[in-house]
Amino acid sequence: MAIEDDKRVRAAAIQMVSGPNLAGNLAEAERLVAQAAERGARLVVLPENFALMGRREADKLDVAEEEGSGPIQDLLAKLAIRHRVHLVAGTIPLRNGTPGKVRAACLLFGPDGRRLARYDKIHLFDVGVSDSEAYRESDTLEAGRRPVVVDTELGRIGLAVCYDVRFPELFRGMAEQGMEILALPSAFTAVTGAAHWRTLVTARAIENLCFVVAPDQGGRHASGRETHGDSLIVDPWGIVLDSRAKGAGVVVADLDLQRQAEIRRRFPVLEHRRI
Repeated sequence: MAIEDDKRVRAAAIQMVSGPNLAGNLAEAERLVAQAAERGARLVVLPENFALMGRREADKLDVAEEEGSGPIQDLLAKLAIRHRVHLVAGTIPLRNGTPGKVRAACLLFGPDGRRLARYDKIHLFDVGVSDSEAYRESDTLEAGRRPVVVDTELGRIGLAVCYDVRFPELFRGMAEQGMEILALPSAFTAVTGAAHWRTLVTARAIENLCFVVAPDQGGRHASGRETHGDSLIVDPWGIVLDSRAKGAGVVVADLDLQRQAEIRRRFPVLEHRRI
């Protein structure tokens, strides 16, 4: 049955264990996107920092690109064209005119290779996970300011990144813009992931009656950092459709937008808000 008739979208979340070698990471992304397309995915979402997980946070500055130009963006456009997919490109570092800082940009490419949307990560991960593990993304990243929901032939897709998942008001605003599918590229730490990852992702799906395609980094990186993994796809009722615990691989599920519309009709929580 044609996708227009039954309103099913096959989506894939790509789990990676990216390192400090840009060329190696891009080759791995290329391999996994091809694998997702072979399994019938029309929407493919890469994880946060898929192109580089350096030994130092500042390493991203060395591979940063200008908007619309550079080897990372060129490859992403080619992959979207080659596999005829909508490709959400995790995050890549894009220069924004601020010395010593870049934007963590999540880009959406259409099957013709054209960029359909750009979302810059709004909430930056400046936290102490433990006495020995702390992060200050604001040292090298400049925060974005604008939520993004884009209309595509697959449905209305919202873009968010990792730490954003802890701020439910962001997603409620996106739901008001008609978001049906949330792409959530992430690189959750092992500690916070074990405690909160699946709960937060599932909560965002249930609250907003949306599908969530949530790829994560999943393993130990050259910097010594360990990421949680458990990339997953969740439906609007909070059911996990597919997941992967650790290591590089592909998570695939069919998103039934017709069923989603029926859930929203029968359970109109988005219309019942009073505050």
